[in-house]
Amino acid sequence: MPGARHGGRYGYYDRNVNSQMKTFSKHNIFGRIRDSENYFILNPLSGNADILTPEKAREIREKTYTDVEEYSAKGYLVDETEEDRLYKLKYLDFLDERESNEVQIFFVPWYACNFSCSYCYQEGYAKENAPLTEEVINAFFNYITREFSDKKKYITIFGGEPLLAGAGARASIERIITKAAERGIPVAVVTNGYYLADYLDILAKGSIREVQVTLDGVRGVHDARRPLKGGGVTFDRIVEGIDGALVRGFPVNLRMVIDRDNIDDLPELAEFAIEKGWTKNPLFKTQIGRNYELHRCQADSARLFERAGLYEKLYEIIRQHPRVLEFHRPAYSVSRFLSDNGELPVPLYDSCPGCKSEWAFDCTGKIYPCTATVGKDGEEVGTFYPEETKREDIIEEWESRDVTTIPECAGCSLQLACGGGCGSVARNRTGRLHAPDCRPVQPLLEMGISLYFNKGNE
Repeated sequence: MPGARHGGRYGYYDRNVNSQMKTFSKHNIFGRIRDSENYFILNPLSGNADILTPEKAREIREKTYTDVEEYSAKGYLVDETEEDRLYKLKYLDFLDERESNEVQIFFVPWYACNFSCSYCYQEGYAKENAPLTEEVINAFFNYITREFSDKKKYITIFGGEPLLAGAGARASIERIITKAAERGIPVAVVTNGYYLADYLDILAKGSIREVQVTLDGVRGVHDARRPLKGGGVTFDRIVEGIDGALVRGFPVNLRMVIDRDNIDDLPELAEFAIEKGWTKNPLFKTQIGRNYELHRCQADSARLFERAGLYEKLYEIIRQHPRVLEFHRPAYSVSRFLSDNGELPVPLYDSCPGCKSEWAFDCTGKIYPCTATVGKDGEEVGTFYPEETKREDIIEEWESRDVTTIPECAGCSLQLACGGGCGSVARNRTGRLHAPDCRPVQPLLEMGISLYFNKGNE
């Protein structure tokens, strides 16, 4: 398996250290590849990964291995003191890198929407929908220009639905796009796509990072799940908008929100996108969004997947319909990254961007940690209009959340491939921000390595 990395800034382990003093790393992830006789071992801290024969796997289970030098060099077999040192050093690297990371700044111009999606979690919000004023827009740009002056950043226009009909909505979005362009700030847009074609000229006035659009299946499936308010189909107009955006040179991120009601329609949507030629366009990419309970129980929670269940079903579908991979390549923890890059990603000390690499601002003048909290009463961490305020204690709580501050993560071998998960979900479930939102890393790796590395599946 590609992914073996040696040396680097710190080096790894001294091969001359007495092997009797070494033990298997607590960061090793070991398992059997799905639908294969082979196994895998990987270590997010050392950055190495290997496929193992059944014989080599049995030696590891029974501790009868003789490959001490190789396993030591790869960080599978370690001196615990040295490994703890490496962990701390890489954590410092992580903190340094996070400080220099690009910041995504979400802006909600209104919470209004022209769709009546069957699963929308925002419908439970009772939000103000007064016209967005120039004063609020100016205050937003003044705030982010000052507060993030030393950060590379981009704005994501979010909602509700930001691209609504009407002169007032168009003027507001144009004002945001123009002001961002004047400051050299790229813009992304998250839209249902219904009026996307009508906004292409306005978007062309800025530097468009991407346009995220949702299709939940082919025409019949999508139209049943994402109709207009008051009724009415939406699929064809969205497709027109996607085509137009690609022609204009805007990157398009096509999102499919999946639950048990529509997952079996994924192959048909994949074929549609392939036939349209979208998948051959370098400006086109996809993502799968899991429909899940974010802030409130949905009317029919039985339709929802747990993470592992969703990826189990995706695995079955891809095995039956391999062309789906031309449309979408699921992450399966670090599996896709390893396949695409020939190495593991850096250790994931934190997978929650809230108040770190992500912030959310809305039309009422409030500031939130992230998109999972925006618009939720009591979740704000400050205001930028009509006055500026900060809840420094709450911001600090978000900023400090990572696997080193979540007690349950301390002894978990999966921590550096999981990162502790979503802070908002963890707090909704447990009442504690510094609680884990555990990712099913082990089964995802078993499936992902099978899909991307097990040649017997081809």
